[in-house]
Amino acid sequence: MILLESHNTIIKNVLTERFVKPSKIDVQFVDYDNVRFHLSTPTSKTVLVLSMGIHCWSDLKKYGAPEILEREFGEWVSNDPNLKEQDYDVTLVLDLEKIPEEGDDRDALIDHFSMLKPIILSAPFHRAYNEHSQLASKHKSTFQPGMADQAPEERGELMIIHYREEEAIYVQAANDRVTIVISTLFTDETDRVFGKVFLQEFVDARRRSSAIGTAPQVMYTTRDPPLEVRNAPGIAGVKRSEDVGWITFVLFPRHFATPEIASDTTFKLELFRDYLHYHIKASKTYMHSRMRARVASFQQILNRAKPEVIQDERKTATGRTFRSR
Repeated sequence: MILLESHNTIIKNVLTERFVKPSKIDVQFVDYDNVRFHLSTPTSKTVLVLSMGIHCWSDLKKYGAPEILEREFGEWVSNDPNLKEQDYDVTLVLDLEKIPEEGDDRDALIDHFSMLKPIILSAPFHRAYNEHSQLASKHKSTFQPGMADQAPEERGELMIIHYREEEAIYVQAANDRVTIVISTLFTDETDRVFGKVFLQEFVDARRRSSAIGTAPQVMYTTRDPPLEVRNAPGIAGVKRSEDVGWITFVLFPRHFATPEIASDTTFKLELFRDYLHYHIKASKTYMHSRMRARVASFQQILNRAKPEVIQDERKTATGRTFRSR
């Protein structure tokens, strides 16, 4: 199955071209989860302005997104009110005269800018990883060796990211794990059936194969939210029906042991909803193409099955032609 790429291809292509040959540009485009981007050169062709609008910015601000933005894009973050666009949440200003010379440094900078959305969206995940470390240390220091396993579980803040209308990501750290719950809405009955098959495979695959025994534990439910988020603020107003799916990932310390592993895990979880719906649509497309091919095959068989009309023509002694019935 295809894994979706985390970076934004349009940003990467535009920056690659403009870093080589600066020119005027004004383009708006949309990424996964209705994240809006605007690339423009409002003042000079050597000053690129990259703006991003994300539905859950108010949630991300509470969980450290501005700090991550400053840490990852500090010198590029715009504080100029004339360049900050009203309908967008994040604005970066790229001065093409200050970028590195052509080479690995420039390529790394382009890749970094194309990851703007996943980097911002990773704020609650990294906050949960840090909370886990604090809770684990506190847990070990509070209880004596040999009794830690019997101690009550300690949990951190339940963070809620409303990344789409009627859909959310719930992130919560505990002293021994980090739990991620993703809710998704199936608007079509066929999508719901396909989604159930795919998600059940995620649940069963870990049981059947020892090769993926180190993968995160996955659980899937419909209608009622899982216990981890059942008391979350606003959960009472969430739609409860077979159209709503709840996917739970249980991450253990090995899944975010280093910054590189933590980032890789986070980016894959951020794209899971899009990954799921992409493959549902791809499967429907494949089945439709197979059905069309089967119908065309049956049509050929029917065409070959038509009886041929044999006309028996005879001639008289005078040369006239007549047909016998």
